[in-house]
Amino acid sequence: MSLVCDFASPARALRSMARAVAPRKRQLVSDWADKNRVLSTKGSSIAGQWRTSRNPPLREPMDACSTKSGVRDVSLMFPIQFGKTEVEVNALGYFMTEAPGPIMVCLPGEVSMDKWVNQKLNPLIEESKAVRDALRSVNSRDASNTKTFKDFVGGQLYLEHAGSPSRLKSTTVQKLLVDEVDEFANNLKGGDDPVEMLDGRTSAFPATSIRVYISSPQIKGRSRIEEKFEKGDQRRYHVPCPHCGHMQHLQWAGLMWTPDLKSVKYICQERGCLIEEHHKTAMIAAGEWVAGNPDALPGVRSYHINCLYYQFGLGPTWLDLARMWMDAQGDPAKLKTFTNDRLAETWEDASMRAVRHNAIAERAEPYALREAPVGVLYITAGGDTQDDRLEVTLVGWGRGMAFWVLDHHVIPGDPAHPATFAALTEYLQKPIQRQDGVVLRVEATAQDMAGHRTDDVKHWVRQGLVRRPMAIQGAIPNNAPVLGKPRLLDVTYKGVTDKKGVRVYYVGTVAAKNWLFGRLSVDADREFDERTTHFSHELEPTYYQGLTSETYNPAKNRYEKKRGARNEPLDTFVYSLAAAHHPELRLHRMRGIDWDNREKQLLAQLKPASDGVFEPHAETPAQPVAQAAKQTAPAQRRRTTPQRMGW
Repeated sequence: MSLVCDFASPARALRSMARAVAPRKRQLVSDWADKNRVLSTKGSSIAGQWRTSRNPPLREPMDACSTKSGVRDVSLMFPIQFGKTEVEVNALGYFMTEAPGPIMVCLPGEVSMDKWVNQKLNPLIEESKAVRDALRSVNSRDASNTKTFKDFVGGQLYLEHAGSPSRLKSTTVQKLLVDEVDEFANNLKGGDDPVEMLDGRTSAFPATSIRVYISSPQIKGRSRIEEKFEKGDQRRYHVPCPHCGHMQHLQWAGLMWTPDLKSVKYICQERGCLIEEHHKTAMIAAGEWVAGNPDALPGVRSYHINCLYYQFGLGPTWLDLARMWMDAQGDPAKLKTFTNDRLAETWEDASMRAVRHNAIAERAEPYALREAPVGVLYITAGGDTQDDRLEVTLVGWGRGMAFWVLDHHVIPGDPAHPATFAALTEYLQKPIQRQDGVVLRVEATAQDMAGHRTDDVKHWVRQGLVRRPMAIQGAIPNNAPVLGKPRLLDVTYKGVTDKKGVRVYYVGTVAAKNWLFGRLSVDADREFDERTTHFSHELEPTYYQGLTSETYNPAKNRYEKKRGARNEPLDTFVYSLAAAHHPELRLHRMRGIDWDNREKQLLAQLKPASDGVFEPHAETPAQPVAQAAKQTAPAQRRRTTPQRMGW
């Protein structure tokens, strides 16, 4: 026995030495997960050893996170309950044990971060021995093991949320894992973009960094995960038809069901074969990811998949999904949820699809800026106040609230400087001639007072240098009317409300934008002579982009700005619409006879002069500017009835 031990011991020693000096075998994230990951009942519907074979589409996205993959950016645009967060957790465990270094996991907010720690991170540590052994301490009282910081062999783990810029600025990391990126705020308080700030955290590791972005998409034009997907190689999971073998990625449009919702089948794109759902397991097992944009930058991978790939027992069946879809019809909020959560596609309101900026620009008409077509009977202005400029839009109004955009003008300069508002006053006082010779003036102006120049706007309105000046700001309730009742905000030196102070009007921006986009959508299919929305061919292309810079979110019942868009053209149009609702105008309440009377007043300007030549008067029948300013001053303002206006 001793001889056997003597011979065996050197053999064992040599094998140990050979393993020590041998090149380390390359390990992928999926291999690590199959070997080390144990699912807990705290965060998974199926507890026990992780098996990638249960959900084959997850294998390649996980392996793309491996250190030797050559991939630097991975984006997953996945539906809910598909395992997208499991990809992130498996990658995290792999990084901590196989490729240690500084790691950051970022969630949208503090609440979501706490949930992620309790449901994902803590079970990973508790159930997976390899991760637990990598930690320097599992004692909750140890400073190296807190809720938002973990110290492990060869690296550190930081858990942050995107609610504060200070949490995203100071940490340098090699591996970045970002969960539910579409839930991030569009901009932080200081104006910073949280995703751009996160991207900068890995700049110290240009050759070895890995960034993983995971989310279900939200609003089209605002979705960060869709933006990441489009910049990547746009991989979709192709599966073979069980009847003809054609490789295709499953699309919602290919799913067909009976009227009684008792049977559902998928239609093959190639030969129209009827595919029943029981083939799905074998189809997915034989599937592969195919890049739709092979010309993307090297090392930038992006993946998209939808609810039709749910494995049995891991999500709703095709029949369940068809019933969900039918139940959501007629309810925009439910349709949005289904589109985002199940189809993993961005949501775009149906009325917004018809108002794309290029489609509106193509409908531009041949009239010059600051020249009113014959149909214009009133003109109002809407002004937006920025720290370094004023922007104003002039809108002409005609019968039935048909409108013509007459100009969009930018006045550079700090509004705190008197010269800036003096330039605005001069601009608004200039008359505008109609194509038939009638002279029109701006009848009301709504000037935004939100921001850093509130007192300057109020001072300008208080002076009453233009007709019917209004200080406005957006109303908080989403169901507010286009123009609400004015409120007195100024106070006297005694601290009581100043009845002679500036009245502030609140604008229902949701109602105003609904009105605008509804008109634009209806006009999309109308002939030229039937349109109620008109734009000058001299407007800049950027104007149309700004006019359509927001999209409706039915889940929140509000409009949200698209990423990278400037929305001043939209805001100033909304304010001009609010000015048309001024209590002394109320253009939206005018009847046919009121429009007729206004037309007669304007045409009276064209009466022949004494020498028999037609000569337009310098003033409209409305009051001169100085008199109008006097009557609309806060101290003497009174509600004017239609009879007093000569309607």
